Amino acid sequence: MNEKPGRLFPEILSLNVGGTFFTTRLSTLRRHEDTMLAAMFSGRYHIPQDADGRYFIDRDGHYFGDILNFLREGELPPQELIRAVHREAQYYSIGPLLEQLEDMQPLTGEKVRQAFLDLLPYYRDNLERIVEIAKLRAMQKKARFAKLKICVYKEEMPITPYERPLFNSLRFERSDSEAKLFEHHCEVDVSFGPWEAVADVYDLLHCIVSDLAERGISAEQQCIGVCDKHLINHYYCKRPIYEFKITWW
Repeated sequence: MNEKPGRLFPEILSLNVGGTFFTTRLSTLRRHEDTMLAAMFSGRYHIPQDADGRYFIDRDGHYFGDILNFLREGELPPQELIRAVHREAQYYSIGPLLEQLEDMQPLTGEKVRQAFLDLLPYYRDNLERIVEIAKLRAMQKKARFAKLKICVYKEEMPITPYERPLFNSLRFERSDSEAKLFEHHCEVDVSFGPWEAVADVYDLLHCIVSDLAERGISAEQQCIGVCDKHLINHYYCKRPIYEFKITWW
């Protein structure tokens, strides 16, 4: 927007939002001062007009009616539209609407889920790696789907059936020198873990499958055993291994 001091607007405004027409009051658009709409129609900026004199906003207008309904009387969208309206509220910088939407499902649940995923800072990178490997593997084999081996473990498990009784808690700990003897990488495509939270392996698997589905990627998973890699003497890795089937069409 180009600043143009002193611009005056009529009280009743006709808007063209990406080809969808709206009529509203100037006071409605200015209801919350720290918003993009209040700034646009403050008189400080030049707003382009279409051939019929409507003020033009270059944005998809599909959910702009929901934005206006909130500005008019605080009305919130139905649950199935909350994500979409939240994106529009972010674009228009409508803080009061953002605050209310973020206290509603599914956005509240997403905040809780993200608090868990923040424990795995590599999560998004691993998700991208899953997609890239699956795509490359399917293209190389000219196949409809690709299979990957993914290790998902919450904590290091006892490496033999006889170790756990030696410990008084579920935490499996060794000294630094002992731990180095057991450091290894499971022979898988991608690995997640460990983490400290109530959320378990099945919760993380649900996150992976759900996030892939959000991108239109169909994924199925099943546990196919444990790593069972020989480490030292009679010690073997017992991290669970999951087979993911990514279907492309």
